[in-house]
Amino acid sequence: MNAVIERFPEERPGGRRRAVVIGAGFGGIALAIRLQAAGFDTVLVEKRDKPGGRAYVYEDAGYVFDAGPTVITDPSALEELFTAAGRKMADYVELLPVSPFYRLCWEDGRFFDYVNDQAELDRQILDFNPADVEGYRRFLAYSKDVFREGYEKLGTVPFLSFRDMIRAGPQLARLQAWKSVYAKVADFIQDEQLRQTFSFHSLLVGGNPFATSSIYALIHALERQWGVWFARGGTGALVAGLVKLFTDIGGRIELSAEVAEIEMEKGRASGVRLKDGRRLAADCVASNADVVHTYGGLMGTSGRGVSEAKRLKKKRFSMSLFVIYFGLKTHRPDIRHHTVCFGARYRELISEIFNGKDLPGDFSLYLHNPCVTDPSLAPDGAGAFYVLSPVPHLGNADIDWEKEGPLYRDRILDYLEARYIPGLKADLATCRIFTPADFKSELNAHLGSAFSLDPVLTQSAWFRPHNRDDVIPNLYFVGAGTHPGAGVPGVVGSAKATAGLMIADLAD
Repeated sequence: MNAVIERFPEERPGGRRRAVVIGAGFGGIALAIRLQAAGFDTVLVEKRDKPGGRAYVYEDAGYVFDAGPTVITDPSALEELFTAAGRKMADYVELLPVSPFYRLCWEDGRFFDYVNDQAELDRQILDFNPADVEGYRRFLAYSKDVFREGYEKLGTVPFLSFRDMIRAGPQLARLQAWKSVYAKVADFIQDEQLRQTFSFHSLLVGGNPFATSSIYALIHALERQWGVWFARGGTGALVAGLVKLFTDIGGRIELSAEVAEIEMEKGRASGVRLKDGRRLAADCVASNADVVHTYGGLMGTSGRGVSEAKRLKKKRFSMSLFVIYFGLKTHRPDIRHHTVCFGARYRELISEIFNGKDLPGDFSLYLHNPCVTDPSLAPDGAGAFYVLSPVPHLGNADIDWEKEGPLYRDRILDYLEARYIPGLKADLATCRIFTPADFKSELNAHLGSAFSLDPVLTQSAWFRPHNRDDVIPNLYFVGAGTHPGAGVPGVVGSAKATAGLMIADLAD
């Protein structure tokens, strides 16, 4: 039986181009909005039953859990999407400020509230090490310099040729991009706990602070520039607002629509075939899916797919995550919205997470308590949490997560109860886990990596998979696996870079 070919309407006013975007993560949605606003007839296809990708939403017994991400650091990049579509973000979503940005805690009982108030930062730094007050100011100046060069100038510019990298080379050299984030922080800061405070940010985009380029120190300036925000109703409400914007301007989204193959004709992408047998013809195809899965899974019958998947599999991939979503019967306002719980080890633990063959015996954690900002995410008087632990990806540590997951969950909950949330287990109303195996099966993430390719310097910018395929002229990429990389600002920036290419390439 021949598959049904589902085409766009033949009447395309003004010769509108047809685009299919695979994957409704932040990057895919942002790209679809830009294309639709630019006059493309755009279909966004998503494997799962809800949009969001890694920003999926779980609901249990009145509790709403954002799967992640939950840190919004550049509202202007989101506002720009609505402006491009001729709408106002305030009509679709409300962003709430979060303060402190993070509370960072250590096992000796010390903590640091990272706020956007210079006097308060100076006061806290003084308590840790008086000499680091001036050192922090010099680090902030460096971070702002990197922010201007790496984010404002290059964050939405596609690196398609090595010449692009050469042009950026002098500035990267001036900023000592070959140094790691931690090493650069250590140039300015003496106290070890403060070094951890100002170097942990690379972990938010899947990078090892001791290996990731110091360019990623720009995240600090990014937060100081715009603050840290949270969408009322959770990150899922932001996703819903973006999807509504897309459909309001005429876009179409298909959920529970898993792509089986990107179809090719005469060296070009001609559309996609879904697993339910439907085919969507298109003038161009963009993938927000995992880059290895796109080449090896969705293009596995083509020579280009086989060769590029083989090449990419030799790259270094970011760590994975183990996440526990749990609801408590009582609200815990003493736990800050974003809390980083450092364990007894830092450098050694991170080395084991990125390079180890086994699950480390200890952990550092990120604890999320959104109900201090928005109580609506749990029943009255209750609290919705998640806690994540960075862990090795499946290629490094071949862990049986079906067996180890519940054991690891209990170890983490015991630790939180002992140090941060007294009475946690007796107060537990609901609980679920998400493991590296789930990243692989649910999100098609190569090796269960949570952030795609490791953002080391030799896998950044031109060295990262390009926003447009080098061989297939109408196949494009968006999201964490392409330039500029992971994180909400990164993937939204990749959508701007990729949309610019697509609009220019397919202009009549």
